[in-house]
Amino acid sequence: MHPVTPAIKGWKVLVAVLAVSWYQLGENLREVVSLRDGHVWLFIIGGLAVVALIGFGYSALAWRATRFAVTDDAVHLQTGVLFRQQRQARLDRLQAVDVVQPLLARLVGLSELKLEVAGGSGSAVSLAFLKEADAEALRTELLALAAGLRRPAGTEPAVAAAPVDPYAKGVDAPALDDATSVTTPFVDAPERPVYEVPMPRLLVATLRSGAMVALVVVGIAAVVISVISRDVGAAFVLVPALLASGGFIWTRVNQGASFRAAISPDGIRLRHGLTESRAQTVPPGRVQAIRLSQSPWWRGPDWWRVEINVAGYGHGEDQARETVLHPVATLDEAMAAVWLVLPDLGVEDPQATLDAALHGRDQDGGFTGAPRSARWVDPIGWRRHGVLVTHRALLARSGRVFRQLDIVPHERTQSLGLAQGPLQRRLGLASFVVHSTPGPVSPSVAHLDQKVAAALLDEQSARARSARAAAAPERWMTTEPPA
Repeated sequence: MHPVTPAIKGWKVLVAVLAVSWYQLGENLREVVSLRDGHVWLFIIGGLAVVALIGFGYSALAWRATRFAVTDDAVHLQTGVLFRQQRQARLDRLQAVDVVQPLLARLVGLSELKLEVAGGSGSAVSLAFLKEADAEALRTELLALAAGLRRPAGTEPAVAAAPVDPYAKGVDAPALDDATSVTTPFVDAPERPVYEVPMPRLLVATLRSGAMVALVVVGIAAVVISVISRDVGAAFVLVPALLASGGFIWTRVNQGASFRAAISPDGIRLRHGLTESRAQTVPPGRVQAIRLSQSPWWRGPDWWRVEINVAGYGHGEDQARETVLHPVATLDEAMAAVWLVLPDLGVEDPQATLDAALHGRDQDGGFTGAPRSARWVDPIGWRRHGVLVTHRALLARSGRVFRQLDIVPHERTQSLGLAQGPLQRRLGLASFVVHSTPGPVSPSVAHLDQKVAAALLDEQSARARSARAAAAPERWMTTEPPA
């Protein structure tokens, strides 16, 4: 990794210790300062200096012990100072490659390369930090190798073909200077822009969100409480709610700023972020499910939020930003986002089908809807519940106040199920559930006729098996038959 890495990572230790110390000892520190005047600051500054020395020193040791290597089949990563760890990310299981630039790293021209693989929590491999150009070159090589391409004869890997033992005597960590920058025989694949989110629309959409409504309600409640109790301090009870709503609004703006999407031979490319820049590449066929959702506050301009399930993206604190395909899409852009994932929807008129899925009800667009008996368990939204099966995917429609459409390609179906509560059983109803990888999309169709749901379970099982057998290989630029 780059020699500046310890400086970027070390400050986090200092900030964490300061936060914990203030939370635990804040009141006591104020008492000590008041008793001993300014002399105590010498001890405080000395303590902070020791903490900083330990934090940056440990980061430097961790940097020296970190090695990574790229072979034709996998990325190997060795880490650990006290406890050694070696991880391997198989390229044929690569789900996405992200180039992330936190604010401090961006200021010094460095990037973090994150590899998402089909695994559970903590399966991602992170290479932090590399020169921005090195991270881009390495991403290009990894995507090419994951696609099934091979290096031309006579060329060397961008990084050593086998990990170096960082614990061997006399081994020093190589610096990625100009003489040892990553080079690759592969050329970055060309891309075609598909859509870009204007900043004014993102701001207006955020102001029209449920969080803003909650913020206004909390603000009014704070004023009312203060007037009734004749005590301004009583309103401070609502401060946590105000901070939560404000934080949610800031997060939506920060993550959605400069959002743009493009399509290339190596997959879907997404770029976004204000304080933290993120460039995501999702290879073809890696999206497991897609969701289009609309709150009542977006009904007038007909805006939609588009999210996806990608194996590996469903875990961790970054899930909310990693799984967004479009933060606030017009109807045409929402359809373009679906096209990015599923170019062939399996119907003659995909635009009419998606329009019926997003705005229709009952049997509009050929959907199989919920029977009239469903009104006893869902009197408001029962007419919006429906399912449509095409040659390529299953579409599940729901929600009258908060509209929602889930799309699952047949070959990406993980498993299927039926759910039936006691009231549903009495009314002859059942809910059809499609299980996907962890993420924001949990496809289901509530309150179908139980016979229709049971038949759909059998038919969809057969479709999923057939589609998976005919699916393209994991390495999408090879001609090998699917396993």
